[in-house]
Amino acid sequence: MKKLLLICILLAVTNSFVSFAQKRQKYEFKRNLPVYADSLIADLTYPMAWGNSDIRDFGEWRKAARQKVFDCMLMPPPAPTNGFDVKVLFEEQRDGYKARKIEIRLSKYYTVPAYVLIPDGKGPFPAVNCLHDHGAHLFIGKEKVIRPLACEDSTVINDAEDWLKGYDGQFFGDYLAKNGFVVFSADAPMWGERGQMEGPRRDRYDMIAGNMMMYGIDLSAYMTYDDIAGTEYLAQMPEVDASRVGCTGWSMGAYRAWMLSALSDRIKAGAAVCWMVTTDEQMSFKYDRTENGGFANCFPGLRRWLDYPHVASIACPKAMLFINGTQDKLFPVAGVKKAFKIMHDTWESQGAGDKIETELWDMPHSCGKRSQQRVLEFFKRHL
Repeated sequence: MKKLLLICILLAVTNSFVSFAQKRQKYEFKRNLPVYADSLIADLTYPMAWGNSDIRDFGEWRKAARQKVFDCMLMPPPAPTNGFDVKVLFEEQRDGYKARKIEIRLSKYYTVPAYVLIPDGKGPFPAVNCLHDHGAHLFIGKEKVIRPLACEDSTVINDAEDWLKGYDGQFFGDYLAKNGFVVFSADAPMWGERGQMEGPRRDRYDMIAGNMMMYGIDLSAYMTYDDIAGTEYLAQMPEVDASRVGCTGWSMGAYRAWMLSALSDRIKAGAAVCWMVTTDEQMSFKYDRTENGGFANCFPGLRRWLDYPHVASIACPKAMLFINGTQDKLFPVAGVKKAFKIMHDTWESQGAGDKIETELWDMPHSCGKRSQQRVLEFFKRHL
């Protein structure tokens, strides 16, 4: 019996190895892209982009372009029946501000754990939705940008401290709160307390995103819809001045920031650190990358209408700050420069060239203290 079991194990291992090693002489995909990627890129004409579209009135274009984005986001989550139904789970006093853990109903389907930081003193205060990154690290979400509260498990607290390397040892949200901003941060779908029962596995993200599409739902779009709803709650807080609400984030958080700025009228100013590029550079074979995009920023069919900077341009004429790094291996500098030019051309066409700031720094993919200070200075001017 033991001999038979050993034979079965050896066969299984052998078959796995053969399956892994087998290659066909003819193939259609390599490095996670179709071999005809260059042809696909050549056919992307972005007919809905400002300047390409037949719509010449910017206000009308902005409305139509935003609707096109929403169309590509598939079915939105149904709104909660009885409002946000917020529950305060824990609260503690910090140096100059209160930290609160809440549970907020962002949809009829689900509640979402979030952190809120409220400065001491009399409000109302300006506010920022601080959007966490991806990092292929799903165990924590909101805890990446706001120091975990004492109610959290020690594994969460220790993990958040370890993750601070990308933020130069400083919690972004706490830094903003110390400087007078109400700060909100919620877990995105698949991160933190919205993750998998089996534990966080990056390789399962794409499978789950694919399964969600079988319901007519786009997982990345749900993240954006939740960011919009969370911002709506933030603007309605009694401690917040609804006319002074911004958003910021690093990496995927930066993507979320300019998406939110484009799609929510609640946002008055947005700051994005290390996420902007054009598709022709990001999705090509020109560079040595193993991951070019993915479900975390994928809306079905949207590239047939608008590129990343075109979508971000829906935010015009709001105040926007974009910072990217010349040493950032995720976003080719050529694509970053193209994207920056597209956005500058849009803002300038509306007489708002002074409202957009784009900067390329000599840094890798990171959001250190210098970046955070630059974002704070930007928000102090515009919020």
